[in-house]
Amino acid sequence: MELNHQLTPYLTKLRLSGILQTLETRNRQAIEGRWSYTEFLARLLEDEVERRAQKQLSLRVRRSQVNSTKTLETFDFAFNPTVNRQQLLHLATCEFVRQHRNVLICGPTGTGKTHLAQALVHEACRQGFDAHFTSVARMLQHLNGGRADGTFERRLQGYLRPDLLVLDDFGLKPLQPPAPGDLYDVIDGRYEQGSIILTSNRAPTEWPEVFLDPLLASAGLDRLGDRAEVVVMTGASYRARTALHPTPAE
Repeated sequence: MELNHQLTPYLTKLRLSGILQTLETRNRQAIEGRWSYTEFLARLLEDEVERRAQKQLSLRVRRSQVNSTKTLETFDFAFNPTVNRQQLLHLATCEFVRQHRNVLICGPTGTGKTHLAQALVHEACRQGFDAHFTSVARMLQHLNGGRADGTFERRLQGYLRPDLLVLDDFGLKPLQPPAPGDLYDVIDGRYEQGSIILTSNRAPTEWPEVFLDPLLASAGLDRLGDRAEVVVMTGASYRARTALHPTPAE
């Protein structure tokens, strides 16, 4: 307690809260284990580094806009045994982010596409990447709003900057101008510069008709699909099963 009392003002001033939180425990362990001064200091510095890493991770996850509960650990593989688990675990290494490749997740409603996309965002954040999760409709609405106040380019850069951009629910309805051009600008701006995860209820063969512009569809989808990994989700809707068979209250 005396050591803690002596060092607390200095640790607080230097913002070494990781050391401050574990100082008393580490001091006791050092006495019991007869640690050297160097080992004692090393353990304290490890605590500080770990605390700062966790703080940065929490910040990246919060900025990404993902649901904090949608992780691979909470993904229900048992409900949908047709999911290629090895493929998903490989994607979780985030090698596709390092290589600036895209991931296209297709399948019916309720099969876990959005959960999987958010889980991969969590994995990317854990590995130090910046990511952003949004729906296609929300992004396009946000971009279009920038035309009114002259902030379009700044808003566009916000979608080009992250290492990983997730665009959820592509193809729910056809894109009306200027949306096809705006989506193309995002895809083109990120081409070979960053990764996109795109989820859709539609099969890739149906995607061109969403653009309502053959030229933009051809150019945009060519860039989106170049070296992309495709994940096909099949099976019944998890949400429908939950609604029909709710978990009994404890």
